[in-house]
Amino acid sequence: MQTASPPALTVDPAAAYPELGTLRAALGARDWPTVRDGLMAVEPGSRTTLLRLAVDGYSDRHFLEGLAEAEPDEPLTAALLGDLLIRQAWEIRTSKRAQYVSRAQFDQFHEMLRRAERLLIDATARHPDNPTLWTLRLITVRGLELGHSEARRRYDRLAASDPHHVPGQRQLLQQLCPKWGGSFEAVHDFARGAMRAAPEGAHNGVLVVEAHLEHMAELDGAERRRYWTDGGVHTELREAAQRSVLHPAFRRTPGWVLVQNTFAMVFWMIDDHRTAARLLSGLGHLVSAEPWDMLGDPVAAFEKARRQAYQKAGVR
Repeated sequence: MQTASPPALTVDPAAAYPELGTLRAALGARDWPTVRDGLMAVEPGSRTTLLRLAVDGYSDRHFLEGLAEAEPDEPLTAALLGDLLIRQAWEIRTSKRAQYVSRAQFDQFHEMLRRAERLLIDATARHPDNPTLWTLRLITVRGLELGHSEARRRYDRLAASDPHHVPGQRQLLQQLCPKWGGSFEAVHDFARGAMRAAPEGAHNGVLVVEAHLEHMAELDGAERRRYWTDGGVHTELREAAQRSVLHPAFRRTPGWVLVQNTFAMVFWMIDDHRTAARLLSGLGHLVSAEPWDMLGDPVAAFEKARRQAYQKAGVR
């Protein structure tokens, strides 16, 4: 009797979140009621995550502009269009360091971001308690280089309505990094505080891991190796895991695949193969592009980590 082959590894988040497939199809069909109902059916953190995943790879700006014009008081249309404008702006700029981006690229990048910012300013004035809109404004504040005080002001507005909103917290964490004028002391302090303030089992523990990945990325050679063998770093990573992916209350709500992949990659990197194997096994065929793309092709990196973790942990 033949057994079915396991599903192929995939970086498509719709494989984990069926509601995302529905949203993508509805956007493609210009079916606004289905898009709206699908987004409103989930809690705010999941809504921001699903909305951003649905816009990723989407290009019909004309449809979203028409919606925003027809329904100027609808926050979801503003968020969808704002996110698309932000993504298109970053496509122009690219992910390269500033010294490798041309003046013309920067001009177009800022012009597109200013358009998104104007749209989102109006939307947050109408809906000041909408965390998705404030999350997007934490991206524009960074791209337009409006400073840390303004970023903190926007984050405070977000946190007033949803104090544990992981998508927004991930954006502020980026702002706090040295590459955007911050410091790793601020990055780690924020990540630890957000994790410990959140309910146990929440996704917020991933912030601690992302803080260490950002710190590690700025180190070379021997410094990087020393960082990953630091006992204090390991203690923080294990605390974060126990409060999130390894906690019985951890929920597989939108965003969980990225969270678990992030923990799995880091535990593999610090040679905690037993924990890495447990997390990789729990993911099945679900790979998130981030953070594995730091190591090259995400699927190839995931496969390598899983093979090594299973072998060294004695998993068959």
